[in-house]
Amino acid sequence: MKLDPRHLAQLSVVVEAGSFQSAADRLGLTQPALSRNMRTLEERLGAALFRREGRRSIPNALGLRLARSGLAIRVAGDQASVAADESVRGSVGELRIGAPPIVAGRFLTGSLSAFIQQNPSCSVELRTGLVHELRTMLERGQVDLVFGPQILADPADNLEFVPLIDDRVGILCRVGHPLTQRATLMPSDLEEQAWLAHSRGSLLRQQTEAAMIASGVRSVNIACETDSIRSVLEIVAETDLVTTMPRATMSPYLEDRLVFLTFDHPQFHRPLGVIRRGGEAHDMTGALFVKTLNTFLQRSEDPLSFRPDSPKEP
Repeated sequence: MKLDPRHLAQLSVVVEAGSFQSAADRLGLTQPALSRNMRTLEERLGAALFRREGRRSIPNALGLRLARSGLAIRVAGDQASVAADESVRGSVGELRIGAPPIVAGRFLTGSLSAFIQQNPSCSVELRTGLVHELRTMLERGQVDLVFGPQILADPADNLEFVPLIDDRVGILCRVGHPLTQRATLMPSDLEEQAWLAHSRGSLLRQQTEAAMIASGVRSVNIACETDSIRSVLEIVAETDLVTTMPRATMSPYLEDRLVFLTFDHPQFHRPLGVIRRGGEAHDMTGALFVKTLNTFLQRSEDPLSFRPDSPKEP
């Protein structure tokens, strides 16, 4: 037997209110309309829901049992309404994001922690990977947003890029390294150094090599090679090896052990932003997180983390 859930919900209000008139006032109905609905429900059941005591209608055992079901319907409806309202604001739902290990570190964790505290009903998933892995995750719908370098967003793959900062590459060494005493660095100074190189095929390795050639550095003496960011930081901090790293996302890790040299070149330019699948409706939860991240970036005192003039939300 299929019953009208609206009538069950109204029955629960009648039981709560204690009279048809009070229930009708709560429901925004007239008393005759509510009475008709209750009669319709009784006819559908083939049984009475109330017993008459003078002018009063008292719910019987069946009426009370169905009123509990009606209350559950009302509660579910109220919860659904709240969830829908919060979803429109982006405060509930799923946040599925991906980022390279450097970006997923301290660059994102502060804003992500704040977002989780402000939106406790939201489910958050942060996945890390190399650029080609992140691109695959995005294309397959395993993540909704990727925070990474612009080169990851190929328009031919229907990917959109919204800039956040210029995470330009810099040359990193330990505090007290002999090169930090040079007022001006020449290409020959870099040729004389022992380098810690990133793994072959990585975007950072490719960009470093292109920038070095464009800067007039004819050869780079690679003493060590690794794909571990932690190893890069520890080795460079304890030796005279130099390496390259993105300045903005790496700056929280410098502490008093590491420092970027003043050497720069236009090819070190490295826009970092939000990458999403093109042609899709904007996800409100993702947009809310990007807003939180932008707030953190605006508060940043790191002069290397300069931002585009008019960043947009995805």
